[in-house]
Amino acid sequence: MNGFFLILWWLGKKTGRINGSKVPKFTNRCETLYVSYYVLLGVVGVAPLNLVAIVVLSRGKCGLSTCTTRYLVAMAAADLLVVITEVILWRISWYYFRGSFLNITPVCRVIYLLSRVTTDCSVWFTVTFTFDRFVAICLQKLKTKYCTGRTAAVVLATSCILLSSKNIPFYFALEPVYTIDNVPWDCVTIPAAFTEPGWVVFDWLDTVLTPLLPFAVILLLNALTVRHILVASRVRKRLRCESKGENGTDPEMESRRKSVILLFTLSGSFILLWLVYFIDFLYYSIAGINPTQYNDSLSNFEQVGQMLRNLSCCTNTFIYGVTQSKFREQLTSAVKYPFTSIIQLINKQNN
Repeated sequence: MNGFFLILWWLGKKTGRINGSKVPKFTNRCETLYVSYYVLLGVVGVAPLNLVAIVVLSRGKCGLSTCTTRYLVAMAAADLLVVITEVILWRISWYYFRGSFLNITPVCRVIYLLSRVTTDCSVWFTVTFTFDRFVAICLQKLKTKYCTGRTAAVVLATSCILLSSKNIPFYFALEPVYTIDNVPWDCVTIPAAFTEPGWVVFDWLDTVLTPLLPFAVILLLNALTVRHILVASRVRKRLRCESKGENGTDPEMESRRKSVILLFTLSGSFILLWLVYFIDFLYYSIAGINPTQYNDSLSNFEQVGQMLRNLSCCTNTFIYGVTQSKFREQLTSAVKYPFTSIIQLINKQNN
């Protein structure tokens, strides 16, 4: 990870810095806090969290079905790409690698487009996972056909293609800040994006699709899942009492309970961490205010919303560890593996 930052620093030196700025100058304590937060998120969110989650889940030894594993791996991969594009290439580079090739307007536009696509994929992969668990728990007749590894792959690939197509207009929503030697530098949102009807409609459509519609779908599916589990639990308890006359542990309900804990924790975390961002969107849309004209308080509120939204891309691994005992076992084994291998190699050479 440190090597990645060094490469960007070297490219910044080779390309040349704008205005001769060599070190970031932060105007206030809040900005210093934001930058420190994103640096920490960039370092921790790549290797220690999402990359490890991908490796552990891909091994298929966490006691999860093939389709569930594919959804969780896809979610971790999307989160990893969000950290790389949104946090490192977009936000951190803005402060620490000014004047590098990353600030050339066409490159800047591509990075912004990729950050929007990966963010949408991260959100909608959570929705597809929620729907998969809803089918597995509530729709037993459809479960055998839908909850398969093949179906999961098709759903994830289709979602990725559709979301990529939806975000193409964002490439054209940015314009250069200035031009030096016929080279356009930096990116700023075009003024028309906040005033022209077409762009305003697109902005509303974008926010409805991410995160408003996912909010509604996740809450609805979770409510239906809870209702089904409560009804099924009462029926199974009554049948077990009538047939065996005992209240022993029901393996089927225990399995469903673990699935629901994972499902609710992932979806609940998503809703809470996106909530401030959504409130900010409602505010500037209803009030008709350009976010670039926010005062300090509103600007800080907007920054907090974006910080929490980006944090949602680093929480899933922690949730897996808290709710899934087999994932914790595999994670511990993966952490110990390099050390045990070194010890075994040393012992082998000594013998």
